[in-house]
Amino acid sequence: MNRLTLSDLEAHLWHAAHIITGPIDASDYKTYIFPILFFKRICDVYDEEYAAAMQQVGDEELARGSMFHRIQIPEACHWTHVFSHSRDIGQALTDAFRCIEQANPHLYGIFSDASWTNKDRLSDELLATLLNHFNKVNLGVASVRDDDMGRAYEYLIKRFADKANKKAGEFYTPRTIVRLMVNILGPQAGESVYDPACGTGGMLLETIHHVKENVGDPRLLTIKGQEKNLTTEAIARMNLFLHAGN
Repeated sequence: MNRLTLSDLEAHLWHAAHIITGPIDASDYKTYIFPILFFKRICDVYDEEYAAAMQQVGDEELARGSMFHRIQIPEACHWTHVFSHSRDIGQALTDAFRCIEQANPHLYGIFSDASWTNKDRLSDELLATLLNHFNKVNLGVASVRDDDMGRAYEYLIKRFADKANKKAGEFYTPRTIVRLMVNILGPQAGESVYDPACGTGGMLLETIHHVKENVGDPRLLTIKGQEKNLTTEAIARMNLFLHAGN
């Protein structure tokens, strides 16, 4: 499978925002695009893991077991199941998101609570177009490396912040400022880092990058974040998860 270049991935993801322009205000792009992106990524990665497990054990039930997957995707919650719907797509998305959260307690609330079933804003036709767009590319690790997925996610955060104008400060701090603050703090492996207003998690991620750049082991870090806005908090969790790999 050919890998997607970072620039092609960014362009593809940014086009998704154009699909919902009109019914969805620019300040709300993040509320709808990020959950779909995360959903597609974890399902494609799950399929890769399942294929590898089948080669190893040759048994479907065993290959779906938790020992082969960081995230469990029940069959009725998979991307392909939702994609097969032509009516009530918003309800199918809502059901799939809740099903995945129930199957993976560590992901509880990660899809936030967007109004996917509001057909005045998100008609079946619009959601079908959006899902078709995401379905054109495979977002598994064989196609998109963890580093590139994380970078593309941050790219979207910045673009959405630019579009949001005055509201951007609620969830995004420019990368150069974050990097300066982390360099001043100089976190080291073995320390704890806490961000009481973490937004989309930029400072926590930069802390990890800082330790790596200074030849430390980021696995020895303890990072914690707090965020009042539930949608932004969900985006931060997705951001950290995608950077860490699936």
